[in-house]
Amino acid sequence: MQPISLVIPVYNEKRSCAKTVHRVRAVLATLPEGSEALFVNDGSQDGSGEALAGALREGEPLRLITHIRNKGYGASLKTGIRAASHAWIAIADADGTYPIEDLPKLLAAIDGGARMAVGARPLGQQPTVRRPAKAFLNAYASYLAGTRIPDLNSGLRVFHRDDALRLERLLPDGFSFTSTITMALASAGEPVVFLPIRYRERVGKSKIRPVRDMGGFMLLVCRLAMAFNPLRIFGPASAALLALGVVLLSARFFMADKPFGLATTIILLVGGVQLLAVGLLADLINRRGGGGT
Repeated sequence: MQPISLVIPVYNEKRSCAKTVHRVRAVLATLPEGSEALFVNDGSQDGSGEALAGALREGEPLRLITHIRNKGYGASLKTGIRAASHAWIAIADADGTYPIEDLPKLLAAIDGGARMAVGARPLGQQPTVRRPAKAFLNAYASYLAGTRIPDLNSGLRVFHRDDALRLERLLPDGFSFTSTITMALASAGEPVVFLPIRYRERVGKSKIRPVRDMGGFMLLVCRLAMAFNPLRIFGPASAALLALGVVLLSARFFMADKPFGLATTIILLVGGVQLLAVGLLADLINRRGGGGT
């Protein structure tokens, strides 16, 4: 196993961040020699920065990086990734929900050839109000990526630093960072492994707002599918229009009473062909451009 850099964003997590430092310290002892942890204090206003500074010890492989103002979850990850010393990056949250003790299991998957290893949270262990939206989003992302994605936005994972830097222009500064890198690598055909983990009850209040963020996640998944696998969107839409057009055209020959005009049928058929052409053109551009990256 190679040494890793563990990046942990922190924003207003005073109640849990000191305990997280102790857990990280214990986990580092089980990781390859030379591994490090970087805590990125993202402009916290509740004393998290002071709590982190008080918990860290001089000379140990734990570092504190501070944003003067709040920039966002993804922006904090980017800061940590740029400052990391090693090629392989692990990420986790500071709220105590993710079992960082499972990092060796994720690293074993990397050693086995995975480009990214994700700790997949069981749907039954997540808040009840979020489960239907999570299930739909994971299923939709799986279809668009062409591979099974049981947990699109898990915050416990290991990936290569080069992938994050190569995709940096696509990776948002907010909570969609994890969803984006999952879709990007999975849609590009990279080996992404999902391993089950136990998800714990968080300390404090979640900063994700399900109703507000769901639409953003859906839009993001569609945008990434357009960037990496456009035929997954244009193909079914084109097929639906062409099928409806053929049905209406057939009805004109077999029904005495023609409820639809010829113009409607032609519009449907032409629209279907145009959507297919646009999808093929987007797919060609995508492939020639290196998969949207």
